[in-house]
Amino acid sequence: MKLTILFFLLLFTGVSTYTSAQKSPKKSNVTVKPKSTTANAGNGKALYAQYCLSCHMVDGYGVQNLNPPLIKTTYVLGDKVRLTKILLNGFSERVEIEGEMYNNVMPSFNYLSNQQIADVLTYVRSNFGNKASAVTVAEVTKIRAGK
Repeated sequence: MKLTILFFLLLFTGVSTYTSAQKSPKKSNVTVKPKSTTANAGNGKALYAQYCLSCHMVDGYGVQNLNPPLIKTTYVLGDKVRLTKILLNGFSERVEIEGEMYNNVMPSFNYLSNQQIADVLTYVRSNFGNKASAVTVAEVTKIRAGK
């Protein structure tokens, strides 16, 4: 019961920064050095808390049949291009991950800077028991440009 209440509190008390009344999502309040070329784990953790936690949960396990886990899946540990494109373009397909079906819309986070996307993806790829390489700002820049 307490977990259900906590979930709904997180979901409906402003963890998400986009509402239908807004023309565009709020900019992140996470400070990013503009000329950095490497990912920043501290910023990644803060960005995860701000944008991802409400769906993928504090432990990265997601929500059964809705939001997939971020723990040791091929989507997280595999192709960085595919993972980056999911953040940039959103995701609305029904997908099977580790034998479970997930079917919830993930919005686009293309309003985040290349640095912020690199930071949060690096955080996800190196936490929750994951041990994958960092996503660089240069990789995000190239993917966003469609190259």
